[in-house]
Amino acid sequence: MTVLILTSEEDVTADMVVARLHGTGTPVMRLDPADLPGKAVLSADYAHGDFVGHLSVNGHVLSMGGLRSVWMRRPGEPAAHAAQPSPWLTAETRQALFGMLFSASARWMNHPRDAERARLKPWQLRVAHLSGFAVPPTVFTTSPRLAREFAEEHRNVVVKSASGPPPDAPGTALPTTLIGPDTDFSAVAAGPALLQRYVPKRADIRLTCVGVQQFAARKTAAPDQVDGRYGDTGHGWEPVAVPGRIAGAVRDYMRLASLAFAAFDFAEDEDGVWWFLECNQGGQFGFVELETEQPISAALALWLARPKDGAA
Repeated sequence: MTVLILTSEEDVTADMVVARLHGTGTPVMRLDPADLPGKAVLSADYAHGDFVGHLSVNGHVLSMGGLRSVWMRRPGEPAAHAAQPSPWLTAETRQALFGMLFSASARWMNHPRDAERARLKPWQLRVAHLSGFAVPPTVFTTSPRLAREFAEEHRNVVVKSASGPPPDAPGTALPTTLIGPDTDFSAVAAGPALLQRYVPKRADIRLTCVGVQQFAARKTAAPDQVDGRYGDTGHGWEPVAVPGRIAGAVRDYMRLASLAFAAFDFAEDEDGVWWFLECNQGGQFGFVELETEQPISAALALWLARPKDGAA
């Protein structure tokens, strides 16, 4: 039984998991949907009242009946590397590839249906509330008046991106920026703004959940640091125990979101409270493993290598 990893060719984090899978003797096929059609070939036959599907990459043929699990790591856009790419070809290739994969009885980390929903920040915050996390007051709005009233109520607030860098400008990022009630909010009318009460923090927390296993790491924040993704704090990531309340909330979140993998970001305040910031269903973990030596890639490989009816 084979594990299929959907990701780009240059993905060091995926390389770590592939090495672990090879160590267990588990067959692995790696495919970037951007290479289909071209480097990869697929065929799905729904005749005679049955389904037979095959995927071929570099001469390695995978039968859908022999597909154990699928890891949706960081795949490219289907047909992006085709000789003559087009939106139509991308749509057709997505239909063929994922229609075939969904027809198989494989386990997913994470299923694209659930992953797409899990990317939505407003939905994340709702699930975080239902799971019992501490969540800073937040508003998404296109109303300058409501944005101003929110800032006046909470005084120190941050504005940040809900969707991340624009797809047509991957080098562009919006750092989480601290603003006050005297800010000009007129531009909010041009597009939805995400405003959140500022949490003064003493550390950033990254918690990676793989199935039922949880790995937490802590990095001391610099004074007055707002966005933990930018700037050198002079501190590295260190392993940290997961408080029982947080562990239970993570389990509830993963169940409600139907996720098998997720990376949670928290801000730890001066009282030791972990405030939920976001949950990335496809988050990076390689840098945490390299600094903390936590066996995240090994846990992920074991989850992927389990039988189809194995426990999560």
